[in-house]
Amino acid sequence: MSAVVVAGLATSAVAVPPSLATGTKHADPAVITTWNAIAERTVFAENATPIPSSGLYFGFVSIAVYDAVVAIEGRYRPYLKQPPVRAKASTEAAAVTAAYRVLSYYFPASAQKLAADYAGSLSNIPDGSAKTRGQQVGDTAAASLIEARLNDGRGAAVTLDVTPAPGVWRPTPDAFAPMLVPWLGFVEPLALKSPTQVRLPGPDPITSKAYARDFAEVKAMGAAGDDSDRTPAQTQTALFWNANAVAQYQAALRDQVTKRGLDIVKSARAFALLGTSTADALVACWRAKYDYAYWRPITAIRLADTDGNRATKPDPTWTPLVATPPYPDYVSGHACASGATSETFSRLFGAHSINLTVSSTVTGTTRQFRTAAALDAETKNARIWLGLHFRQAMDDGNKLGHQAASWTANHEFQRR
Repeated sequence: MSAVVVAGLATSAVAVPPSLATGTKHADPAVITTWNAIAERTVFAENATPIPSSGLYFGFVSIAVYDAVVAIEGRYRPYLKQPPVRAKASTEAAAVTAAYRVLSYYFPASAQKLAADYAGSLSNIPDGSAKTRGQQVGDTAAASLIEARLNDGRGAAVTLDVTPAPGVWRPTPDAFAPMLVPWLGFVEPLALKSPTQVRLPGPDPITSKAYARDFAEVKAMGAAGDDSDRTPAQTQTALFWNANAVAQYQAALRDQVTKRGLDIVKSARAFALLGTSTADALVACWRAKYDYAYWRPITAIRLADTDGNRATKPDPTWTPLVATPPYPDYVSGHACASGATSETFSRLFGAHSINLTVSSTVTGTTRQFRTAAALDAETKNARIWLGLHFRQAMDDGNKLGHQAASWTANHEFQRR
């Protein structure tokens, strides 16, 4: 969609007599979860979006939906300024229109399916002026978001070019692929001021005792097959978390807002908080990966005779439980997304009562987490047990995610 078309959408701002009441009674919150599920299908199944950059699009959709909802219902401040709505308007129509417009813009290959979804959603909303006004509100919210994200750095011509050396990342077996979506760390965040706002200590020097400790842990616990010290239960935990974490957490929130009976405003806000926090955590994470360019365990263990650390011993044939993704170790993207999720759920439902149900397409099982601390602990262990990360990458990534989510909750989507 060109800037001209975006501007055209923005002209659909609602201008109605100020004497009429706004909002609709008992707006159905199911439209929020329905279109979040449609977004998941569109982003992953139909367009094969890389998991790290997928967070941006969940952020975009959830923000537009939230802005459309609160433009009508009030209670919370919009993310982007919206024109006043001074007549009765359908909140459901606004929400589904915002989601539809954003997804159609960013994923034109899915236009036909999205149009069918949109028609289906609209067919459940009574015809009339309130429905039409709701669509106009949704159009405006989507256009505002799309315009705000023009030239935000997505897809920029960025590559990670580093000289191989001890401690420095290099493409890993078996694919030996270059860094995936290296531009992500240079994208304008949604809530954070910059991708480098959250300060990190950096990875341990490879000659340090701390590095040798983390090295020994992942070497013993993350190896494939009989070479590992993992228990069968730990292997199942590791494999559970080898699924798409962004999709897992979006689905978990759909489950939560439904079980807890959140209304349409609180549902929209919950997804905006999670989408924005996840997006920013991954942007900041990818910048750290780019800036530190720290080697992966598979490289470190096979080349341990080059690291200058007497406490590490090489194993030229060491292999992790699963294939290593094509980007540096520090910090862990999974830890960043998980930290952002546990902090967001803590803010929404209480750190000791998140009562989260998470499913895995890898193991075909579900797991329950009563507390945020339990979710943090298991996800950090799991990626080490997969053989993908050193402990510090997990700890610092998790903290980064918490800080990104805290910043988001403290600065966006707040009550009027």
